[in-house]
Amino acid sequence: MALNIYDGDERYYIVGNTIDNIALNQALVTERRDKYSFPFGDAEIVEIAFSGIYIVYGDMLVKKSRLRIKSFDEPDMVELHFSITGGGIMENYLTNKRLDIKANQHNIIYSPDFDGMAEFTGGVTHKFFEVNFERSRFIDLTSESSILLKNFAENIMNNRSVEISSENLPISLAMHSCINDIMNCHFTGGLKLLFLQSKCLELLALQAQAFEEAAKKTESPSLKQYDKERIYYAREYLLANANHPPCLTELAKIAGINEFKLKHGFKEVFKNTVFGYLSDYKLMRAKELLADNSKDIKNISDELGYSSVQHFSNAFSKKFGISPGKAR
Repeated sequence: MALNIYDGDERYYIVGNTIDNIALNQALVTERRDKYSFPFGDAEIVEIAFSGIYIVYGDMLVKKSRLRIKSFDEPDMVELHFSITGGGIMENYLTNKRLDIKANQHNIIYSPDFDGMAEFTGGVTHKFFEVNFERSRFIDLTSESSILLKNFAENIMNNRSVEISSENLPISLAMHSCINDIMNCHFTGGLKLLFLQSKCLELLALQAQAFEEAAKKTESPSLKQYDKERIYYAREYLLANANHPPCLTELAKIAGINEFKLKHGFKEVFKNTVFGYLSDYKLMRAKELLADNSKDIKNISDELGYSSVQHFSNAFSKKFGISPGKAR
């Protein structure tokens, strides 16, 4: 799908390519990769279309923090949105809605047309990933699903611009793994179509489950907005220093929150303990690195900060039920 982005002189540039109904509905997979260089920034975008599904992902380096964006007459689609890194604000003048975009967060969005402003942090690389379902296909998929998805689909059928939740949620490790599987798909032909279809449905199920759980949960009154922000910061710091992580006491000091709130708040937000989350992250990363045959298992173990190959192998086998060597 294409976006018209305007510079300060009201010149517009087209980013992305309009996916016509022929490409979108054909049996096999259509894929293209493009690089863009404009006065307001640079981008590399990958677009994949097949069987009523349109995937788009890429990196953007924004030089101007405020941009005018328009998008009209595109295929009517429901967007599974994942903001990997970077952040900003999207404001749609047509609906008077404002969407906050933060790193490592996701939402499900239906907004047929867009005419408004986008504000991004300048000089920062923004990575995003989207799966777009044709409106009719999304409605068919969710017609016998959860109450939350059915209510969301009802808004779509009534042509209401809507998000499944006013609050974005953290992207789980399972979602990250699924996204990486899609971006690194090595299948071809009919197998590629089958693989991508299954992964897109898996992502939808993971998102629906996350929003269902969030809707049922009554948030602890002790977890204030400031505490949430510090917990997100703690997570980012932990992953950035995954090879040599701080202890819990040090991490709490770095994040500016007490240890009790960090432990309990982290588990509430991310559904895992601090170091359970770190272990899962490292093992998911190990699974990706094992696909690169240029690195031996010892190098991978060292890169991820394990004390020994045996320690790494035991942790990997316990998590995935197979040794790193057999997984490779």
